[in-house]
Amino acid sequence: MEPHKSKTGALDFFLHLGAIVSLYAIVGFLLNLLFTVINVAYPPVASYYFVPNISFPVAALIVLLPVFLILSKLTYKSYDLNPEKKQLAIRKWLTYLTLFITGAVIVADLITVIFYFLDGRDFTISFVLKAVSIFVVISGVFGYYINDLRETADVSKRKVWAVASSLFVVFAIILGFSVIGSPQKQRLIRFDQQKISDLQNVQSQIVSFWQTKKALPVSLDDLKDSLSYFDIPIDPQTGEVYFYKITSGNSFEICANFNLKSSAQLDSGIARPVKINQENENWTHESGTACFSRVVDPDRYPFFSR
Repeated sequence: MEPHKSKTGALDFFLHLGAIVSLYAIVGFLLNLLFTVINVAYPPVASYYFVPNISFPVAALIVLLPVFLILSKLTYKSYDLNPEKKQLAIRKWLTYLTLFITGAVIVADLITVIFYFLDGRDFTISFVLKAVSIFVVISGVFGYYINDLRETADVSKRKVWAVASSLFVVFAIILGFSVIGSPQKQRLIRFDQQKISDLQNVQSQIVSFWQTKKALPVSLDDLKDSLSYFDIPIDPQTGEVYFYKITSGNSFEICANFNLKSSAQLDSGIARPVKINQENENWTHESGTACFSRVVDPDRYPFFSR
């Protein structure tokens, strides 16, 4: 009887390809999540406006991890039914490619750490944690596939790896929400950030109106301009127009209702102050209704000549 020759069928091709692609995606999103958490917990020395978003990587991990585990289980089940499938070309190519990529990343990670040490650069906590994250995640993938190549690979080890990797992903997700805040808190903070952005936009239009009309607008409706297509922004939560009033000839107030005080955003790492070359304006606020008083300096913002 002629020995059975194992050939790569369509099912084998897509099982192996799907498993490896989902694994690469998991590694990418997991590192993205860990890096975001590290940036929030230990922000860089230079201040900048930082709005991390862990919703997408968390959603991707929640979906992709089960997909990878299911595809891997189906793949190994096919090996049990037909051990010769372990010799499939696609399996060997994808396995060795993964080992090459993960090995190269580990080497590059170690080289970078050693370079920083020899070059006398500061080992910030953020840098060290990112280097460790890369090493741990990539080494786990490398070790798994090294064990998988062995003919005597223990099935129980694969189960341990599946449980350990799942727990690590769950830990990263929990860590992300504990550092950055719950989805509900992030939603409230983003509402507040949008309100600040709207008020800044309104303020800019008021100053432009002052320079053009040589007076402050009586109401925000005066800022509407069909040529510039400027629409008065509204509160994203309530749908109402922001409060505005003139307090003197060249001063005014603009107000909005906020969910949280601004320090809560800074403490959670959701927002970082931005450093620019011009004078920073104070947009700090408490929860509830907050008003920002502004005075238009005629010397700084002179009238436009016609």
